[in-house]
Amino acid sequence: QVQLAESGGGLVQAGGSLRPSCVASGRPIGNFNMAWFRQAPGKEREYVAAIHWSAATTYYDDSVKGRFTIFRDTAENTVYLQMNSLKPEDTAIYYCAADSSQYVHLTQSKYNDWGQGTQVTVSS
Repeated sequence: QVQLAESGGGLVQAGGSLRPSCVASGRPIGNFNMAWFRQAPGKEREYVAAIHWSAATTYYDDSVKGRFTIFRDTAENTVYLQMNSLKPEDTAIYYCAADSSQYVHLTQSKYNDWGQGTQVTVSS
């Protein structure tokens, strides 16, 4: 198990940028595939981006490809989500999650450890 804590959300105008972070404690993030999910009001939680435990590969949902970047800092034991060119439809609570599988999964049911979430609001 690993404990996760997100921060860095906020309110931004459309076209702006935010960089939420997810600090892990208890175990090194290099042992886990890490992912960001989001949940908008009235909608199901959905996958956004993921990074393999080796950091060799990253994955993105089509809705954020080219605008968002997932990366990690093992010295800080932190995973980041750089979000550029934000749109009102990106408004959601953003969660980070950890999974110790060999391969990256894009479904939330495969992730055992979750943070509490950070709110991102994009105004038009």
